[in-house]
Amino acid sequence: MKELSLHILDIAQNSIVAGASSIEIDIDENSGTNTLLIRIKDNGKGIPPDMLHKITDPYTTSRTTRKVGMGLPLLNDACRLSGGKLSVSSVQDEGTEIVATLGLNHIDRQPLGDVAGVLLLLVSANPTIEFIYQYSKNGNSYIFNTKEVKEALDGLPINSPEVIRMLREMIEENLEEL
Repeated sequence: MKELSLHILDIAQNSIVAGASSIEIDIDENSGTNTLLIRIKDNGKGIPPDMLHKITDPYTTSRTTRKVGMGLPLLNDACRLSGGKLSVSSVQDEGTEIVATLGLNHIDRQPLGDVAGVLLLLVSANPTIEFIYQYSKNGNSYIFNTKEVKEALDGLPINSPEVIRMLREMIEENLEEL
């Protein structure tokens, strides 16, 4: 994967497959500490303890359709290449939290990519899941919460094309202000 947003998409898809009804995606860009932190937390079924310690091994996967899982190993490599690290914590039947720390200005850090597009893809394909997206940049934050958006829409489907267009504009404008 060439962009961090694609890693976010992959992890969120894993959360959905794990039965999550709520997924939090936090991105913290801090030029003072020269770090880019990406945290994804869900309330899915969690990762079995016997798998957790080998989660960055590409030959470790819970899938039965194939024997290889490349998402977390590739993100782990992306973190290490930029002077950062990946941590994964999980509790069976409670959920999983993945924290990727990367060097913000490191020459080998992958670009962030279209996070707004990824978020809207996830929302439009999974309208019943609550997504909470927070982007922080040097202490300033923007929060997008599908529960709040649904309340404001007053019954209009969150995944209708006109709502998705409006949400993209809203998210992009708020991110530009940071």
